[in-house]
Amino acid sequence: MTKKQKNMTLFTLTWPIFIEIFLHMLMGNADTLMLSQYSDESVAAVGVSNQILSLIIVMFGFVATGTAILVAQHLGANEKKTAGEVSLVSLAVNLLFGLLLSLSLAIFNKPILKLMDLPESLIDEASSYLVIVGGFAFIQALIMTAGAIMRSYSFTRDVMYITIGMNILNVIGNYLFIFGPLGIPVLGVEGVAISTAVSRILGLLAGIIVLLKRIPNALPFKRLFKLPHVHVKNLLKIGVPSAGEQLSYNGSQMVITYFIAVLGTEALTTKVYAQNLMMFIFLFSVAISQGTQIIIGHMVGARKYEDAYHRCIKSLKISIIISCIMAIIFSFAAEPLLGIFTNNTEIIELGKTLIYLTIILEPGRSFNLVVINALRATGDVKFPVYMGILSMWGVSVTISYVLGIWAGLGLVGIWISFIADEWLRGIIMLKRWQSKAWIQKGFIPSPATKVASNK
Repeated sequence: MTKKQKNMTLFTLTWPIFIEIFLHMLMGNADTLMLSQYSDESVAAVGVSNQILSLIIVMFGFVATGTAILVAQHLGANEKKTAGEVSLVSLAVNLLFGLLLSLSLAIFNKPILKLMDLPESLIDEASSYLVIVGGFAFIQALIMTAGAIMRSYSFTRDVMYITIGMNILNVIGNYLFIFGPLGIPVLGVEGVAISTAVSRILGLLAGIIVLLKRIPNALPFKRLFKLPHVHVKNLLKIGVPSAGEQLSYNGSQMVITYFIAVLGTEALTTKVYAQNLMMFIFLFSVAISQGTQIIIGHMVGARKYEDAYHRCIKSLKISIIISCIMAIIFSFAAEPLLGIFTNNTEIIELGKTLIYLTIILEPGRSFNLVVINALRATGDVKFPVYMGILSMWGVSVTISYVLGIWAGLGLVGIWISFIADEWLRGIIMLKRWQSKAWIQKGFIPSPATKVASNK
């Protein structure tokens, strides 16, 4: 284990991840905020399009997640050669997968939007956004994979700097195409899409340069087609179930978005504004969970199971405390914050109620973010998926319909369903971690290690 790996702490890993995720969220909020000056309908169109794109990103995430876990475990076991092989294989796999999904979005975007029961008046703008951003979705697949590799090698600051650059470019592009200074044509949603795609392309180029500079001899490009197939198998073994939990979540959210679309464009817009603010509340928990995953991955690779157990519990306590404090702060500032996006009093009043409910929601979400990432880092990936599917669909979707549509509570009823889902899953995940059943899942050895152990 290198000196850098020995000196890893939750804080040194987490603060760059925090800023990186904050800026990713800021990029999405910049689109929403700037578009809100253009049209509330455009906000709703982009919001639904991003719901679809988030599902696609989860599909890319199964390779990125597998990469992060395997590379961290192999580095923890001081298997640097295998870590490099896994990194290269993951980039190749996600490139092919990304190209396939990008092509599908570019061709089938309108049928997909119609399945979401999007109002006819929003179809054209949403379609334009999906064609451009979705057509270049493979770029995001490579960005996610390169980022996962750099984080596992502890180069979290580099990912942060790249994200800063992408955000600056995106905001500049949004300003040019939405407000049209110096005679530049006002393109609205299409302009936001172009800005997003271009900033990601330049971000990927920067990521590749940094990756080659940081680990110049780790990626065996000349042996790409000769690398052991077991690397792909291991990526799928961890990545597919890990993505299954996120895929189930995003799928259930798409169904719930369909319910909200039934309530009308105003409800859709309120959801987008409220969730944009909520992202900043659970941002700390996301950063803590990702930093914890890296540390626990290294610990599991080094067979330090007891250290890994206590690391998760400590991270969970920190996450719960911070998320509670942030939810309370945002609830006091809900009205002026929502006023940044819109002057529609009905949207602001309903949005305030949703933000108040996050005081109950966010601690439950902390359990899921931290503990599920910890379980993934150990290789215990199937249990969270099974429980997630049962809770998300059996609790969240079901209660959303019953309270939101049937009982007529609207978005308030739907937010209550989110609370029930997060807390139920969170408690179940904590019990799983405390049982230490994940120790049996253990470290996935490299092919060389397997051969040595057989001898």
